[in-house]
Amino acid sequence: MRLLIIEDSVRLQESLKAGFTRAGFAVDAVGDGVRGLAFAKREHYDVLVLDLMLPGRDGLDVLRELRAGKSDVHVLILTAKHSVEDRVLGLQLGADDYLQKPFSFDELLARVQALVRRQYRSKGPGIQIGNLVVDTVGRRVTMAETEVRLTRREFKVLEYLARRRGQTVTRIEIEDHIYGEERLPESNAVESTVCAIRRKLRDAGGDERELIQTRHGIGYCLESQPL
Repeated sequence: MRLLIIEDSVRLQESLKAGFTRAGFAVDAVGDGVRGLAFAKREHYDVLVLDLMLPGRDGLDVLRELRAGKSDVHVLILTAKHSVEDRVLGLQLGADDYLQKPFSFDELLARVQALVRRQYRSKGPGIQIGNLVVDTVGRRVTMAETEVRLTRREFKVLEYLARRRGQTVTRIEIEDHIYGEERLPESNAVESTVCAIRRKLRDAGGDERELIQTRHGIGYCLESQPL
């Protein structure tokens, strides 16, 4: 899943980026409201973590312009401001959640994961498609009750396909959500990763033809039944 952090504290920005990366997110981070707004308008993110007291343009101004432009990205405000008025105004302008500094990273991670589930209309951490179960919190995959051991990259790709189940997902969309702004994958990275996932699911007792289907010239679709 792809996350944008707009936070002017370099130390906190780096700490958050490292923590969310370890949790499996593709993370972009900027330190001012002008660049943050540009990133949020140009790219597709699942969640935006937004500080309020930013140079250039403050967080509320960024949020106001995003919502005026019909952006539906889920926004969590992260700020040192403690007044009820600030929280109410942020929520009224379109924020989805609010967390005060100082905070526990575990709580922030849980809140962001909840927003991701809301983004993909899922209530729980487990996604089941046929005999395949993807635990997005425990980062565990089972096929026909057999555990499937995936690399970090393989899990990210499978999780994204599972969240978009029933939809055709292009290679570019997968790259955007897995790698983010900073790293460009090799040209066949997605194809080779999907092949590895199929092989591991098949070895665990699944039939890859009923799961990850190739839409030639378009992308991939994860479904419980073949078309």
